[in-house]
Amino acid sequence: MISRDEALSLLKKYIKTENTVKHLIATEAIMKALAKKFEPDKEEAWAMAGLLHDIDYETVDAETKEGHAKVSVEILKKEKADLPESVIKAILAHCYNLYPEYEPKNKMEWSLSICDSLTGLIVATTLVRPDKKLASVKVKSVMKKFKQKAFAAGTRREEIALCEEKLGMELRDFVELSLQAMQGVSDELGL
Repeated sequence: MISRDEALSLLKKYIKTENTVKHLIATEAIMKALAKKFEPDKEEAWAMAGLLHDIDYETVDAETKEGHAKVSVEILKKEKADLPESVIKAILAHCYNLYPEYEPKNKMEWSLSICDSLTGLIVATTLVRPDKKLASVKVKSVMKKFKQKAFAAGTRREEIALCEEKLGMELRDFVELSLQAMQGVSDELGL
C-alpha cells in the first residue's frame, strides 16, 4: 500500500488549499481512531481513505460537485496509487448522496461518510474559542454547537447523527472519539 508520505505528496499535487489539506488530515485521524475500534488490522487502509477521499476537491466543479469521488478514484488510478479496493469503495461511498449506487455497505464506508462533515464543525468550534486551540475544546462545546443549526451551517448534521444507527455509537461518543483524534494531530492542523 502507498505510504503516508507518498499519499501526502500526491495529495499536495492536486490540493493547493491549506484548509482542504487540513480537512483531509483531520479526516485521516478520525478514520484511524475508528479503525482501532472496528478493524484494528486495517488501520492504514482506513487512514488512507480519510486522507485521500477528497483528492479531487479542487478538480471538480465547486458548485455542483459533478463527478466528486469518481474523479478521486480516476486520479488515484492514473497516479497508480497502490490502495486496497476497500479504500476505493469507501471514497466512492462517501458521496452516496450523489450516487445512490455507492451507498455505504460496511463500517469503513459509513465511517468516512459520517465523519467527513464533523471535521468542519470541530474546527469551527475551535475557531470561536478565545485561544483558538483544539486542546481547549471540550465535547460539551461541540455538542452545543451541533444543536445550533445556524452555527457552521454547512455541517451535514443528519449524516453525522447516523453514527448511532450505522456505527452503533452514541453521538456524544462519536464526537468525543473524533475530537480526541483531531487533538492528536493538532500540530499538523495548526490548531
